[in-house]
Amino acid sequence: MAFGWIDEQAELRRRAGLVRTLRPRPAESPLLDLASNDYLGLARHPEVTEGAAGAARAWGGGATGSRLVTGTTELHTELERELADFCGVEAALVFSSGYAANLAAVTALAPHGSLIVSDAGNHASLIDGCRLARGTTQVVAHSDPDAVRKALQTHDGPAVVVADTVFSVDGDAAPLARFAEACREHGAGLVVDDAHGLGVLGAGGRGAPHAAGLAGADDVVVTVTLSKSLGSQGGAVLGPARVIDHLVNAARTFIFDTGLAPAAAGAALAALRLLRREPERAARAREVASELHARLTAAGHQAVRPDAAVVSVRAPSPEEAVRWAAECRAAGLAVGCFRPPSVPDGISRLRLTARADLSEEQIERAVRVIGETRP
Repeated sequence: MAFGWIDEQAELRRRAGLVRTLRPRPAESPLLDLASNDYLGLARHPEVTEGAAGAARAWGGGATGSRLVTGTTELHTELERELADFCGVEAALVFSSGYAANLAAVTALAPHGSLIVSDAGNHASLIDGCRLARGTTQVVAHSDPDAVRKALQTHDGPAVVVADTVFSVDGDAAPLARFAEACREHGAGLVVDDAHGLGVLGAGGRGAPHAAGLAGADDVVVTVTLSKSLGSQGGAVLGPARVIDHLVNAARTFIFDTGLAPAAAGAALAALRLLRREPERAARAREVASELHARLTAAGHQAVRPDAAVVSVRAPSPEEAVRWAAECRAAGLAVGCFRPPSVPDGISRLRLTARADLSEEQIERAVRVIGETRP
């Protein structure tokens, strides 16, 4: 029977407690949301939604083609210019998603004969970029600059080190300055995914590379998403102008993909401008994360100290994590649930988003519900 193996895989997932399901949410939900990545609380901000609506009215519902054909509007170039300026880099290139941006950066910057050194905690999009690239990938221990050095010492040709700036599972930050130092000792490039750093870390939310003093460096390339702190959708690659020019000519997820929808570009641009005016939102997101962590650990939970706005709470097993998240939802709290294969160490977790717009009352309520539903 065609695809008969699918049934076997489904049964294995069921036995392991790893079945995933879609839960369509209504436009208005009574749940307290600590599951989304809306770190700054901008997805529903009137200026952001009007930015999306105004762009759709002006440019239409879609980009109508690839960026190299009809998919680049004046709005896209305006967003790229302001993103680059905000993050302190020479140039930016917008993609239809952060996933596509990561695939582009890794595959286009790791040609045949090159070495890719990949952190063991990297996001799936970076891992897939390594798999698709023509270079050889060597996975090294998580957040270990010495392991990066040892890997680079084994290769004489072009090399690139690939890592998240803030890892999505536990919210821990990579040692970016030390990674950059290791790269420079061997003439390697550094590609970092700042999906969870932009809008949260750095001066006014300019990101983890900016905070590490790497913004604008000619050997550092940064990828970002527009779907987290900026409350929109899409992604971008930031870096030296010559790298961005190379991506325009070599990155398959740029050349062959339809451009980002104007509404998403308009929303992201509005959110970026709002963040410029209200830089305190970044500090507030970090403050909420620290408060959540302090209260959770005080209540006896095993929570990882956050470096940005992600707070994770360890669960006993995948099944218990799923049940815990479901009971939180039943009690009015939406939380993320991370389990294999989404977690590299096999430890299941509840994942909480510390949003800048959470009140003290909401923080207290979240901690109370997590405690009352604990396995």
